[in-house]
Amino acid sequence: MKLGKTTATLVALLATVGLAACGPAEVQVSAEISVDGPDGETVARPLGDLEIIVLPYDRDQIFDSLTSAASSPAPQIPEDIRLAQEEVVQAQQAWRESESRWNTLRDTLQTLSQSLDRMNRAEPQYGPMYREWQDLDRQYSGLDRQVSAAFDRFQELQAATITRVDSITAIRNNWADEAFADVGTVMTAKLTASGLQLYADTTDAQGAALLEIAPGEYWVHARHALPHNELYWNVPVSVVRGDPILIRLSRDNAEVRSLY
Repeated sequence: MKLGKTTATLVALLATVGLAACGPAEVQVSAEISVDGPDGETVARPLGDLEIIVLPYDRDQIFDSLTSAASSPAPQIPEDIRLAQEEVVQAQQAWRESESRWNTLRDTLQTLSQSLDRMNRAEPQYGPMYREWQDLDRQYSGLDRQVSAAFDRFQELQAATITRVDSITAIRNNWADEAFADVGTVMTAKLTASGLQLYADTTDAQGAALLEIAPGEYWVHARHALPHNELYWNVPVSVVRGDPILIRLSRDNAEVRSLY
């Protein structure tokens, strides 16, 4: 049967709408964390080179199920090790903060010194500026000793805990090897059952990634290593056609996980 012009146009329009509804959607991922700036203020630092994986299943639910089905409970981190590690983290932070102040003071002294070198000692402002330089130089010497002491304390605490941390890490890794032996098989089955696929990208220098994703239910997964723990994301998202979907990854929606 031959279609009329109006009917044919309607069929073509409906086909176009159908294809659009099934087509991919644009998902924008933005990743950043707050850090202390050189002047002590909090600044946002983009997380570049961060691997982003978008999964059509909840990986946390899989690991939780395997943990529940394991032949033995997951080895817990002893409280004294946890407290010792927190002390190491605090000592490292104190060292870095004192080092940051030391660097700022050093740069200030260098700027003052260069200005003094260009001035005639007979100029009225030379005396006050020179006295300021002397005062800062005394502070600099004291802070230099403080930085060295803070670093030595950090190194001492870290050395005292590293053996025990390595020991509990090995125990937990051996347990995980057994408990999660089938995780690859389970994830493959979940992927097949979803009828979808996984997507992956890496953020650029501005902490951004852009993915074209088929409509469906997904979880945005990423992890960022810190000195003694990591930021872990497993953010659910419903992908539908329409305006671009923006997913922000930050400390606010991350879980802080131990590295051991």
